[in-house]
Amino acid sequence: MLKLFNTLSRKKETFKPINKGDVGIYSCGPTVYWYQHIGNLRTYIFSDVLKRVLIFDGFKVKHVMNVTDVGHLTSDADEGEDKMEKAAKKEGKSAEEIANHYWTVFREDFGKLNISEPNVWCKATEHIKEQVALIKKLIEKGYTYETEDGIYFDTSKLKNYGKLARLKQEGLEAGARTEMRDKKNKTDFALWKFSEGEKRQQEWEAFGKMGFPGWHIECSAMSMKYLGSSIDIHTGGIDHIPIHHTNEIAQSEAATGKKFVNYWMHGAFLTFKGEKVSKSKGGLYTISELEELGFKPMDYRYFCLTAHYRTQLDFTLDNLKNAQNSYERLKNIVSELKYDKKENKKYLSEFQKAIDNDLNMPKALGVLWKLVRDEKAEGKLATIEKMDSVFGLKLLEREEVEIPSEIKKIADERELARKKKDFKKSDLLRDELRNKGWIVDDAGEGYRLKRGK
Repeated sequence: MLKLFNTLSRKKETFKPINKGDVGIYSCGPTVYWYQHIGNLRTYIFSDVLKRVLIFDGFKVKHVMNVTDVGHLTSDADEGEDKMEKAAKKEGKSAEEIANHYWTVFREDFGKLNISEPNVWCKATEHIKEQVALIKKLIEKGYTYETEDGIYFDTSKLKNYGKLARLKQEGLEAGARTEMRDKKNKTDFALWKFSEGEKRQQEWEAFGKMGFPGWHIECSAMSMKYLGSSIDIHTGGIDHIPIHHTNEIAQSEAATGKKFVNYWMHGAFLTFKGEKVSKSKGGLYTISELEELGFKPMDYRYFCLTAHYRTQLDFTLDNLKNAQNSYERLKNIVSELKYDKKENKKYLSEFQKAIDNDLNMPKALGVLWKLVRDEKAEGKLATIEKMDSVFGLKLLEREEVEIPSEIKKIADERELARKKKDFKKSDLLRDELRNKGWIVDDAGEGYRLKRGK
């Protein structure tokens, strides 16, 4: 029985999909105005593991992820510049060029980290019609009001506003006007913003004026289009709980009268010296920058799996180096194993128990290490292969190693000596290879070279 921690109830719940055997997942995707740092990517590794566990457990998964390429302002208070417009001005490009470039890099990072892409990528700019239609429905139901700068959702009209974040209800209705705007309540949020001042690159005519959507409305409109009015699981980072996801629930349930999401799941922060890793603080590293430092993307994926997704994970290069060493050691052990079609039911049972307990990947890794160290265990490789369908660590993939011509020449000479049964010379050449940092494995009629320590 798969159990997942539901942010809405603050407890683990047995997972039951709306439609038997099928699962719909919506994940908050990137705002594509800059590179995604490793803190952002930890959240996507978590949602990827969730999807892999569901598939492992026999569910058919439809995964939808948005791409925010308009409407995300620099302030959560519905003020400031649109992040896409700001980036376009800064780089001297069109907003579309900015979006396409950073989305391409984001997808490349997905590939490097072996994160499976969603079934549907949906861009906010390509779903304006759906967003406008949803806002019109909210207007008709009396949940909105208009100010000089936009159309706002009136949170005082919703009795259980803030239930996800467990916001205190006292004072929400009284609220306070913002410095320059006419919001009725401090928690009210923009559904649609009217264009002001200079012409924007991205704006559309709706509600009698030129404007653009607020950030929150896109997720409700697009999730409903692709997954229906009620969805099984919604994922994101914990920073989305108090505002973005709270507002998604408000507008969605006001529009449909139905429960929006059954299971809300949130990944904890990647931290550095106890503080959240964020773009505003420099973002630490991108995956490409880690590669320049000699780390492989799979080293970072392994590092993320060493902590539970709901636990903060402290990042240092030393911590990542330790993960790299463990991952390389694991890969080396697996590379020595001979294939056996038989799966080890005992270890697979332990593994499934771990992953079905709210995606306990540290415990699952412990089961994997216990298996590889168990000299009496049968069916190791087939079992590891099945486990890796969840880990996504490419444990059975052999990396192509570029072998210098000098090393290849020595290895060929040794192979010739071995065939002539000149074992003394063969051993001397093996030692020479080892001294140069290479290990040779004899494999039937040939040999295989790999880097030594």
